[in-house]
Amino acid sequence: MPTFRSLLLFLTLVLLGQADGKQQAPWRIHTLFSVECQDYFDWQTVGLVHSFNKAQQPGPITRLLSCTDEQRKRYRGMGLAPTFEVPSMSKHPRTGDWYPAINKPAGIVHWLNHSKDADNVDWVVILDADMIIRGPIIPWELGAEKGKPVAAYYGYLVGCDNILARLHTKHPELCDKVGGLLAMHIDDLRVLAPMWLSKTEEVREDRAHWGTNITGDIYGQGWISEMYGYSFGAAEVGLRHKISDDLMIYPGYTPREGVEPILLHYGLPFTVGNWSFSKLTHHEDDIVYQCNHLFPPPPFPREVQMMETNPNKRRGLFFSIECINTLNEGLLLHHASVGCPKRIWSKYLSFLKSKTFSELTKPKYLTHNSSQSQKAEKQPAIDAPERPHPKIHTLFSTECSPYFDWQTVGLVHSFHLSGQPGNITRLLSCTDEGLKRYTGHDLAPTHYVPSMSQHPLTGDWYPAINKPAAVLHWLNHVETDAEFIVILDADMILRGPITPWEFKAERGRPVSTPYDYLIGCDNELAKIHTRNPEACDKVGGVIIMHIDDLRKFALLWLHKTEEVRADKAHYATNFTGDIYGSGWISEMYGYSFGAAELNLRHSINSDILIYPGYIPGPGVEPRVFHYGLEFSVGNWSFDKANWRNTDVVNTCWAKFQDPPDPSSVASTDVNIQRRDQLSIECMKTLNKALYLHHKRRNCLDPSAQTNSNEGIKREVALPQSFGRTDGSFRRIRRLSLPDFASHSSLLDAKDQVFSSLRFWMVGLWAISVLGFLAVISVVLSGRKGDGLRSKPYRNKRRSSSGFSDTNTNSQQFQD
Repeated sequence: MPTFRSLLLFLTLVLLGQADGKQQAPWRIHTLFSVECQDYFDWQTVGLVHSFNKAQQPGPITRLLSCTDEQRKRYRGMGLAPTFEVPSMSKHPRTGDWYPAINKPAGIVHWLNHSKDADNVDWVVILDADMIIRGPIIPWELGAEKGKPVAAYYGYLVGCDNILARLHTKHPELCDKVGGLLAMHIDDLRVLAPMWLSKTEEVREDRAHWGTNITGDIYGQGWISEMYGYSFGAAEVGLRHKISDDLMIYPGYTPREGVEPILLHYGLPFTVGNWSFSKLTHHEDDIVYQCNHLFPPPPFPREVQMMETNPNKRRGLFFSIECINTLNEGLLLHHASVGCPKRIWSKYLSFLKSKTFSELTKPKYLTHNSSQSQKAEKQPAIDAPERPHPKIHTLFSTECSPYFDWQTVGLVHSFHLSGQPGNITRLLSCTDEGLKRYTGHDLAPTHYVPSMSQHPLTGDWYPAINKPAAVLHWLNHVETDAEFIVILDADMILRGPITPWEFKAERGRPVSTPYDYLIGCDNELAKIHTRNPEACDKVGGVIIMHIDDLRKFALLWLHKTEEVRADKAHYATNFTGDIYGSGWISEMYGYSFGAAELNLRHSINSDILIYPGYIPGPGVEPRVFHYGLEFSVGNWSFDKANWRNTDVVNTCWAKFQDPPDPSSVASTDVNIQRRDQLSIECMKTLNKALYLHHKRRNCLDPSAQTNSNEGIKREVALPQSFGRTDGSFRRIRRLSLPDFASHSSLLDAKDQVFSSLRFWMVGLWAISVLGFLAVISVVLSGRKGDGLRSKPYRNKRRSSSGFSDTNTNSQQFQD
């Protein structure tokens, strides 16, 4: 009977709670945020604590306050929030390094070790001070489990994909790019927190890898070391996160349709019309202690309504004004609570006290039957981490030539370095004769396709057509379980993963990069070659496409390429944008016109790809270098066309001329400096790939050379025509070999290789003879294997084009 009464009481409380519209927490939740003894953090504290109460977040909230002894004497904000004081580590006690961000993990470790609250909690929600809560953050409703915390996505933490992770965690594959909002079980936090602090110290001290290209930190000053400390610490202890990009939004960003974020993170400047706000401009603002002072009021909702016609962008503007209005409401209530005189009436003050504002800022629930929650249920934030990411396969097209071989080495090396998911396949187009002579079979997982460089019907010499022809051949001859295909060019270097989930590719909506020079999409060329010229997108370079779309599209891509190539009457530059006016970019138009035929419209992303020598957009970290054009840094330059006939891959220790050291090209112009840094990075990655390739090929170790070879440098002249660059004649480039690669040492190496081969040939011949005698002996003795049947040997069939069965050749490399 007591059990029945207890159950009845529990159900009654649950029903009352639901009728009340409030979340009932069956487990104990504690919310933490970290600050320092500064006016800057005090007004943020007022805003966060006010929004915490307004959003009806369950459980207590605690401010982890880091103060030096001197700061503590002067500090006047002890009453702003429930507070747990922790020692300041802004100046590291061991190294003396000034890094206030380390107070976050240090404060959490101190709280776990010294607070009674830490012994009476099941789940912890960790936030930053510069946040506004819009609705209850219930860990288990977000999908958090013990061993699987929930976090917001921080895509700029590129160090999870490169050398930084490999240096600072034994499990780089477990590194999650997360931060901002953290919801985890207390047991996980106890394991993680000391490692979080330790890894923060470790990354902070690794000054050699503070560079923006390694960390993603636009300042290159190690400021986000604490974020990496968290990700690397979690990887070390084996914590994998359920990552959501929907729970938190930066004011100024446009939300995805149907998504209702429950957290506003005002860490970046944002604007609404002519009004703007940046937290950094209020770094010394003591607004908390100035009676009735508020931040400049943003536009009213009705004004925002008239500013923007796009409903989703308008929602984003409403989030921005909600953020600052909630901050001001918190300040207003705080001033009243400390006895400030009543504020003089104003239209803005009236709005903050109005029913309209109250309705706009009422708590947002993820699961209750409100209009907001119904929208959220269509695309629930907690579902995103549960869905497995679709499989990806990356393709690139090449021919049997040294020119494509060194590009292949660079691309494949960068593919593995970038953390790109799935497999990569080289589509290798060769003639029969070319295949017989070809020596680069092991450079990449390869699918062999017949060459169409010389068209089998027209005789037209156009190697670029091999790209669509090879993709079509691969689709027809290979079984794949990949859902999305990423198509690249060989002359690319990957800097990070290119995934459909990050760049929002969908079935019927591929993603690509802009090729604005394809002016034929806007003129007569499109009207001639597609029934839907208005659907022609000027795209190329990087393509992310659903496999179903690619199966429908590939044949059209090939046919439209043939069609545009045959249309010699419209080769002119004014029609095509091709500066040579020779129809060389027909394949690019074949792609755009083929997609237009199917009304396959692209999401065009200009941030994925950059040509070295170009200046990236502010804050943009491109994922792909496309070194299709000549680029330079100071007096150094590189043009891939100059290396068309040079065998860099099969010449031991061959490499391209090293670019200048980054420190030697310092510029007062930040954009120029960033441009040059990216150009240098591209070239260094190429040379590093070649070095590792030669090392794998067992090129003679430089340390094995005699002293007589020291100081010798050999250069192979590269045939090329002279051309002017910036008004001066370009120098003849040379293929540089390291000092130890002298002519005599190369001959010695050849003699050693020949002797070694002769020894192995004799050995293999002896083994073969002994094996043959053993088989004869068995046959003559009449011994037969019980129940065994020999499988007849079957020669590989040659296709009509003279190639081995392509399925046999390529399947071993497929998904």
